[in-house]
Amino acid sequence: MNPTEEFRHARDFLLAHRTDYAAACRGFHWPRPRYFNWVGDWFDVIARGNSRTALQIGGDGDLQLTFDEMRRRSNFLAAHLQSLGIVRGDRVLLMLGNVPALWELTLACIKLGCPLIPTTTLLMPADLGDRVQRGAARVVVTDGVLAERFDAVGENVLRVLVQGSRPGWLTLPSSASGLDEFVPASPTAADDPLFLYFTSGTTAKPKLVVHTHASYPIGHLSTMYWLGLQPGDRHLNLSSPGWAKHAWSSFFAPWNAEATIVMVNQARFDAQNLVRELARCQVTSFCAPPTVWRALIRLPLEQMKVSLRELASAGEPLNPEVITRVRNAWGLTIRDGYGQTETTLQIGNFPGQPVKPGSAGQVAPGYHIELLDSDGQLAQEGEIGVSLTEQPVPVTPGYLNDPVNTAAAMAGGFYHTGDIAVRDAEGYFTYIGRNDDVFKCSDYKISPFELESLLIEHVAVVEAAVVPSPDAQRLSVPKAFVILAAGVTPSPEVAASILTFIRARTSPFKRIRRIEFTDLPKTVSGKIRRVDLRQAELARDPSATFRNPGEYWEEDL
Repeated sequence: MNPTEEFRHARDFLLAHRTDYAAACRGFHWPRPRYFNWVGDWFDVIARGNSRTALQIGGDGDLQLTFDEMRRRSNFLAAHLQSLGIVRGDRVLLMLGNVPALWELTLACIKLGCPLIPTTTLLMPADLGDRVQRGAARVVVTDGVLAERFDAVGENVLRVLVQGSRPGWLTLPSSASGLDEFVPASPTAADDPLFLYFTSGTTAKPKLVVHTHASYPIGHLSTMYWLGLQPGDRHLNLSSPGWAKHAWSSFFAPWNAEATIVMVNQARFDAQNLVRELARCQVTSFCAPPTVWRALIRLPLEQMKVSLRELASAGEPLNPEVITRVRNAWGLTIRDGYGQTETTLQIGNFPGQPVKPGSAGQVAPGYHIELLDSDGQLAQEGEIGVSLTEQPVPVTPGYLNDPVNTAAAMAGGFYHTGDIAVRDAEGYFTYIGRNDDVFKCSDYKISPFELESLLIEHVAVVEAAVVPSPDAQRLSVPKAFVILAAGVTPSPEVAASILTFIRARTSPFKRIRRIEFTDLPKTVSGKIRRVDLRQAELARDPSATFRNPGEYWEEDL
């Protein structure tokens, strides 16, 4: 089979077994073409003459582009970038919001064989300089509003604007015209680099993850299967450009399925308006991080009619209370999933399968996953490890120019995720936490996520993070950093209410004994940096009785 036929065969197999998980696992095999360019070998094939909507951007304005319009515009941009002297292998740092050029330029760069460094618009000059330097970017592409952040990146970088003007920058033509064909100079090797992703850096300086023309485009067949997407679906994923999840669910997975990508742009997040857009745009599949789901359940969802069939969540584990609340309102179950920047969807709750609240689900078709103890031996509870024996297509080949971290991540025949989980007798995995986040109290192992899930069930709690706090008697005790709901003022009474609530719902050895009302440190991608909270706590004297502002201990109350 040629690359297109091989890819389609694998894709169609998963679609045919969308709700038959056992059959999908038995019969699915990753396509392994020697040469593969996802745009030339897949997207352009399904897009030629296709008048169905490929991309709809709603919210603040509304715009729709067909598959064929996307094909033609990306052909035009590929030819234009080539005319600027950009050649295969040149790395392109792309920093744009959810505007059509983001998708058009991504398609164009894939056609050209130019590795992309997707970058969030939240980054400031110092971070951008680091990304340009470490990523060895030859080109930066952004818009006129963000361009000044690149003033100090050096003179050897070609600077391109998608709109606006600025001295020293080129501006892409605004014409919507395209070309019927764009023929690259040479075939694309499937193992050529395609994406360079900086990790979000929750525990250390971001590493630079490499993905190839196979690992993400082909690898996201597992993500498509988890989302339950079908041709003609209308899929909305809430994720900021620049992060891997945007490529997961706002690029490859929907277009692998020949579904429409729907985006909603909002100047400020508005949960009620988001639900209105879900209805107006007739979205059938919706994926959002837990923070968004927690905001949505505060709305009268029972009164809000939508066209949804599939609901999903990823990024961090989803609390069971949220799943129950949405199911009661819409009659649909949010299906959690687990993966990393270094992989595609590894573990998930798949369409048609029983969902165990709090569980990340089962192993995705095409993956072989084991849990490893601290000695690297197989266990029922331990680090999630992806077996490399069968050379799984979606796993990163490693970290750019970082042989030490690459070797550590791939040691012993497994890709080591750094995440701890437990697996039950039916093969369901439940996330416990990062290696660095799990801690002991009186020799009992404590999962921050378990306690955080209980905390947000309290009506006054919006968000929480749990870390160990030094204690002279127990070595450490669980402490919760809490963001309160709007209108709730920190007080001893509120603290007592929360601690009492937790005490009634968990074992004595792991109940929260200290609480502090404060903001939570986060990465630019929105993940809580528990490492900062943990380090601040560990610096405290275990025998001291000092309290931080807004801090209450169990014995105080």
